[in-house]
Parts: sequence; structure tokens; C-alpha cells
Amino acid sequence: MSTTKWTIDPTHSEVSFKVKHLVISTVTGYFREFEGQAATKEEDFSGASVGFTANIDSIDTNQKDRDAHLKSADFFDAANHPKLTFANGKLEEKEGEFVLNGELTIKETTKPVSFKVDHGGVAVDGYGQTKAGFELEGKISRKAFGLTWSAVTEAGSVVVGDEVKILASIQLVKQ
Repeated sequence: MSTTKWTIDPTHSEVSFKVKHLVISTVTGYFREFEGQAATKEEDFSGASVGFTANIDSIDTNQKDRDAHLKSADFFDAANHPKLTFANGKLEEKEGEFVLNGELTIKETTKPVSFKVDHGGVAVDGYGQTKAGFELEGKISRKAFGLTWSAVTEAGSVVVGDEVKILASIQLVKQ
């Protein structure tokens, strides 16, 4: 069996996160610069090895001041920790359901994480490239990764929630 290499097609992929603001609404942000790869046995994604990095400086929440705060030492500390990484990822299939398990590193903290994965299928595009599509969803505690900045309003509401949803829509290109 030979190994097939795949890389993320950034023009047909997105990586986002969602976190509660004041406990009453959700703020969505994106990593605009990222890259990743997968290695499979032939075109079977079960057991695939997966790796990913995102450029912290590319955070975009559609609000420049908030983006600057997220990049500061209060949160990601982009000056000293420019990348978020997902390493040692293994895609496992059980009864038609996919789960991606691996190690997420933010700042200097590495923790195991799992993502529920929907495999949309494999298709050949108009240029003859073989592509595979995936939707990923997972949750982390931002505080567990050292993103501990917090504030409380005068009325007692927490400004930023601890739970962060991570969502990704990924299209891979067969190499």
C-alpha cells in the first residue's frame, strides 16, 4: 500500500472559532492564514495522519481593536507565539463516523483534543485535481491553554466565555 499525500486548499477552506461574549451573544473569528496536510493509505481516509498550523497574526473577528487584543499578551501573545499547531492527528472511523484526535498547542501549552468530522466525499475538479472535503467541529477551554484574560462587567456578566468552539471547513488536494 502506498501513502497518498494531501494538502489544504486555502482558497476553498476556512478555519473559525466562536466564543460567548457577555454570556448573551457569540463572537466569531477566523484564522485567515493556515496550512495543513494529511497522509492516507491510498484514498481511504480512515487512519489518516493529519497536521495543521494557523498564523496567530491572521486572526480576524471583523473588529480591529478586538483582533489586536487577541494577538496581545492578554491572549495569544502572537509576538512570542506566532503559530497555533495541531500535531500527531489521527483520523479514526467507527461505524461511518469520523473523529480526529491529536495535540493542539497554543502558546506553550499542548493538550489532547478531538474533533467530530463529516467527510463530504472525494471529487475531481475542472482542472483534473482530486479533492476531498471535510467539516470539523470541536470545543476547547481557552483557559486550559493559558488564554486566561478575564473581565466582569459592573452588572456581573463575564466578558469572554471559557468554552471556544472550533469549526473548520477543509478541502484537501491530492498531491
